[in-house]
Amino acid sequence: MICRRGSVYLVGAGPGDPELITVRGMKLLQQADVVIHDRLIPTEVLEYCRNTTLIIDVGKYPDHHRISQDEINELLVIHARRGDIVVRLKGGDPFVFGRGTEEMETCLAANIPCHVVPGISSAIAGPSAAGIPVTSRGIARSFLVVTGQTAPHLKKHELDFAAMAQIDTVVLLMARKNLRSITHGLIEAGRDPQTPVACIERATFADQRVTYSSLYEIADQIDQLGFANPMVTVIGEVATNVNPDLVEWPVEANEHYFALEFGE
Repeated sequence: MICRRGSVYLVGAGPGDPELITVRGMKLLQQADVVIHDRLIPTEVLEYCRNTTLIIDVGKYPDHHRISQDEINELLVIHARRGDIVVRLKGGDPFVFGRGTEEMETCLAANIPCHVVPGISSAIAGPSAAGIPVTSRGIARSFLVVTGQTAPHLKKHELDFAAMAQIDTVVLLMARKNLRSITHGLIEAGRDPQTPVACIERATFADQRVTYSSLYEIADQIDQLGFANPMVTVIGEVATNVNPDLVEWPVEANEHYFALEFGE
């Protein structure tokens, strides 16, 4: 239950499937006066909002931002100062490559209460929806999550490929554009070119696609298949630790099972 007005809630909408938003996130949408959302949220969750809720789309596209981050920060402050319950709805988790830290700092600097509602990150949910564990006993004891995007002022990736090459599982987010250069960097740093790799397109959505290849060949393969963003890439032995023919998404509820479980 919300007991104060004029607050900002940074809410993670989850990886894509609208049913993967948290119960807390759903309840906040039902009570929000203003919802300011990103591009890659499941739009179905906006149906939880009231008819009177002001919904503002601030989604950013590659190389095209309809509204700057500074302007988004300003919107949060303006609406919260009006006494509104403001939900800043972000894909995945607010603090995983989502500029959530900057938005929280802006609110706190303006003396506006800011609350964080964690979300399920596609870094873990994407592989899971494809039946790929990021860790697995005897195969992978560690995993690293890396953004595949490059800051505009940099000419190349500032990635420590030597360190990345030593991690059991590397999960790349937002790496479709730069996947070829990243895989080459890992190979040059000593990672086996035959290391298994899986790419999951539109992870957890009903139309998700998964393809498997090697570190050396994956960039060519996704080009041939026409894979596009959003895409999660998993590099490591875990990418073969699954029979893809036995994995289905989305998960369908077994009505007969639940009838027996609850004695109906």
